[in-house]
Amino acid sequence: MPLASHMAPLGTPLPDIALPDLEGEIVNVAEFAQGRPLVVAFTCNHCPYVQHIETEFGLLASDYPGVGVVAICSNDIAAYPDDDVAGLRLQVQRAGWQFPYLRDVDQRVARTLTAVCTPDFFCFDRHGLLAYRGAFDESRPGQPTPVTGGHLRAALAQVQAGNAVPEPHKPSLGCGIKWMPGNQPA
Repeated sequence: MPLASHMAPLGTPLPDIALPDLEGEIVNVAEFAQGRPLVVAFTCNHCPYVQHIETEFGLLASDYPGVGVVAICSNDIAAYPDDDVAGLRLQVQRAGWQFPYLRDVDQRVARTLTAVCTPDFFCFDRHGLLAYRGAFDESRPGQPTPVTGGHLRAALAQVQAGNAVPEPHKPSLGCGIKWMPGNQPA
């Protein structure tokens, strides 16, 4: 059953995020952003909701060279081995992603940002404050609505212009993050 994203409060500061990428190199997300807008996307390899948008998400990232983009996989890899490094590498190749794919192995970052589903999108402005959280677009697997990234593209246009993203923001919808036993948010 799909879950809707939690609508974290706008203006929430980007937390201190330093996670390993698929090569094991630590990426400090604030340093990576370098004072530019940043999209943090919680994704994974096995989720049909992510697979549905992954190629367009890669295209969107390349359409906004002035925006930093990182994907984070927070799923329990013991229970979902397709979301371990080998599966994530296949996803990067399949989707054409050219941005860092980070591993949240202890699920701390997902809990801190209140991510609950895949995909789940968080867009921070150039000051590191949450400006948008929610859906990629209106499309869903098995439905005829085209994948466009419309909601996230509209948000990025506002953020790049230095404007607030008008509410309401539509929650993302997808597979629930696969929490390790005892890590489920309260």
